[in-house]
Amino acid sequence: MSSSSPLSSPSPLSSPSPLSSPSFFSLHPTPHTLHPTPHTPHPTPHTPHPTPLRKTPHPSEIEDGCTLSSRHLRITVIGGGAAGFFGAISCARANPYAKVTILEAGRQPLVKVRISGGGRCNVTHACFEPATLVQNYPRGGKALRGAFARFQPKDTVAWFESERIKLKTEADGRMFPISDDSSTIVYCLLQAAQAAGVELRLGTPAIAVNKISHINEDSSQASDRVTPEIGDKGFEICLKSGEKLGSDRLLLATGSNPLGYQIAQSLGHKIIPPVPSLFTFNIRDDRLTDLAGISVANARARLPEAKLEQTGPVLIAHWGLSGPAILKLSAWGARVLHDRSYKAALTINWLPQYNPETLRERLQALKSERAKQAIATRCPFPLPRRLWERLLASAGIDRQTRWASLSKKALNLLVGELLQGQYQITGKGVFKEEFVTCGGVSLKEVNFKTMESRCCPGLYFAGEILDIDGITGGFNFQSAWTTSWLAGQAMS
Repeated sequence: MSSSSPLSSPSPLSSPSPLSSPSFFSLHPTPHTLHPTPHTPHPTPHTPHPTPLRKTPHPSEIEDGCTLSSRHLRITVIGGGAAGFFGAISCARANPYAKVTILEAGRQPLVKVRISGGGRCNVTHACFEPATLVQNYPRGGKALRGAFARFQPKDTVAWFESERIKLKTEADGRMFPISDDSSTIVYCLLQAAQAAGVELRLGTPAIAVNKISHINEDSSQASDRVTPEIGDKGFEICLKSGEKLGSDRLLLATGSNPLGYQIAQSLGHKIIPPVPSLFTFNIRDDRLTDLAGISVANARARLPEAKLEQTGPVLIAHWGLSGPAILKLSAWGARVLHDRSYKAALTINWLPQYNPETLRERLQALKSERAKQAIATRCPFPLPRRLWERLLASAGIDRQTRWASLSKKALNLLVGELLQGQYQITGKGVFKEEFVTCGGVSLKEVNFKTMESRCCPGLYFAGEILDIDGITGGFNFQSAWTTSWLAGQAMS
């Protein structure tokens, strides 16, 4: 087994990005022990940290009056992302005697945190009522309701404030660090893990996990395996290097990495086939050509075949349509769109504040109010002028036509174009600010009070590996914070 080497002490919080400092983490597969200095939370006037899940040891954890905690319980986290780090920190703080190790396959930790939110990191969402919060999860909302009663966005805000990281709320409810820099969050998690005594091993892919119920005392690796008193709660973790590690408890926080699904499946879990969520729509349509960058603040997008719709900002892009309404629709329709190979009919209502009758009345009034004015001269609705001109052309209305000359047939065609525009989705694009999948470990096989497996005692899950996904806006990070905090408390 390779030896641990201590990390250099971190620079103050005002330091530049921690990942820019070569002394902070060596990019080498040798394990690096984060110095186990005592953690003293910074005082905060906000909500205190929730009470740990369980203070009394489970009967299976006691032997001859000695708990596993006092025997230096070994806890391994596979995955060095947001959920992996938060779970490791939660566990290490709850049980200072535990040896907590993060195994990260890549050469950098917290990569998705660093690039999320356009480099700003949308930490959570200002939605503090669990019953309302769960409505933002196309999959997993019901299971998360109880979990959010234990750890929700206000607890996330309080946690980061206790680490001297303040969050700000934007008009749409999204919450970001006041620095508008994701490295603030990355550095915070790295420093918190270091202070809690967590060991981080970079460039250390785990390729398989075996559940073990006995120890070969003659094995030269015996001291690295699970202690005999753990019994059937132990795990043998096989690394790509050939090294094998013993662990008393295991947290899988591998995100959408296929290897994480394979490990979960090998330990008895059902995997709901993962498919993309939160993506843009590829649409080739003359009405949208050369309009990239134009947005409509309030439009309604609908997938008629799936009977799904979302209202909000819509952005015209080079490849088709994007924006919050489209992204939310893609999340709710992720499975349906995948089954249709991302080819489907899309209806856009550019003026959802009107119904067909009220819009006809308004257009009739305009025929009198602007009788001598060319229809294309000025758009009477909250739409960009260039889009208005394209919609007029699609309805067969010449841009020089005067309002007084607008025929009843043309008026009805324009109503249809404005309220029920038909577009064809030909594929999916990429939303670079969030990377989310629909699917993962079946929620029926996980105890959401502790995030422990119902199939394999001692195995825990957190984050995107679960069949949970939220719409855009910080909801996916929040489910990661919540599930990993619960898992960390329970594992301790």
